[in-house]
Amino acid sequence: MTNTVAYSLAALIGLAIAADVVLNDGTALLFLAKKFSDLLYVVAFWR
Repeated sequence: MTNTVAYSLAALIGLAIAADVVLNDGTALLFLAKKFSDLLYVVAFWR
């Protein structure tokens, strides 16, 4: 992965997070954080 691709991807993720916070008060980000926490619990259980 080149630096240009990495910077573009980081900017895209940052814009998506900013848009979620501005437009949806961060509800999608909170939802994804909860689902990621559940996924970590399942993965830790099967380890």
